[in-house]
Amino acid sequence: MLLEARDGSAVRVEDRFTRVADDEALPEHGAILVSLSRFIDERDALLARDGELGVWLRSDETPAGLEKDLGRIALVALDFPVFSDGRAYSSARILRERFGYEGELRAVGDVLCEQLPFMLRSGFDRFEMASPRALEEFESVVREVGVVYQPTGDGRMTAIEARTGWRRANPANEDARG
Repeated sequence: MLLEARDGSAVRVEDRFTRVADDEALPEHGAILVSLSRFIDERDALLARDGELGVWLRSDETPAGLEKDLGRIALVALDFPVFSDGRAYSSARILRERFGYEGELRAVGDVLCEQLPFMLRSGFDRFEMASPRALEEFESVVREVGVVYQPTGDGRMTAIEARTGWRRANPANEDARG
């Protein structure tokens, strides 16, 4: 099930991307999702084809090689091979906060409802969920985390900011007062 986050709730959406294995022929048209290694090997052909492009990164791969092409990549899918592997959170923050990526950022793999608040804070906006109850659980789970401690690019006030009245104007400018 593919869920999209919208203002504290979620909606089920159809996946417009077709996953294409490294050894499969590319369809002539339509949205495709390919591995990072295939993107690196076939970059020019993939960027030139008709249809949206998505790139899937394993948890041990960095998004750094995508930086110059992010404006032409509609989807970056980040893999959670097991729920305890959190490297995709770092990749999501790098994509959103450092590289300014505005396209779809999708969590794939072992994605659990309990992780959704942290995934949202990291910049994910779509989630492939195996749980048949994911849609109904989404809203209650997301609202469970009312106080946050670490600053991220999502703009939520941290506990220390709320206590002291100090507010970051911009995550890149830690000295801002508000």
